[in-house]
Amino acid sequence: MWSTLPPVFTRKAEELYTKFLASCWKTRNCDASDLATAHNNRGQIKYFRVDFREAMEDYTSAIEANCQFEVSFYNRGLIHYRLGFFQDAEMDFKRALELNPNFEDAKVSLQQTLFDQEHKINRGY
Repeated sequence: MWSTLPPVFTRKAEELYTKFLASCWKTRNCDASDLATAHNNRGQIKYFRVDFREAMEDYTSAIEANCQFEVSFYNRGLIHYRLGFFQDAEMDFKRALELNPNFEDAKVSLQQTLFDQEHKINRGY
C-alpha cells in the first residue's frame, strides 16, 4: 500500500507517526499496542524508501513496546533476509510464528530463509 502512494503522502504519514510517537513518549500516556503499531507503520514507510537501517530501528522499537506483536518480528525478519543475515531472519520469523502459528507469510519467509541459508553454506560463503 505505502509503495503506491505519492511521496508527499508518505512523507506526511511519516511526519504524523513521528509526532504521535513524540507525544506518546512525552506524556507517557499511550497504549503499548498503539506505540508498537505506530513504530511498525513508520518502519514500513522507511522500508519502502529502502532505508533499512531506520526501518529496522522502528521495528525493534515496536517489538520493545509490545513483544507480542508478531508483525514487527516478521517485518524485521524481511530486512535481515534482504541483507543476507539469514540467522537473524530465521529467529525473527520463528518468533513471529511462535506468536501466531497461522502467519502464512512468516511460514513462507522462514522456508525461503532456511533454503537460502543452506544454499549459501553449500556454496562456501
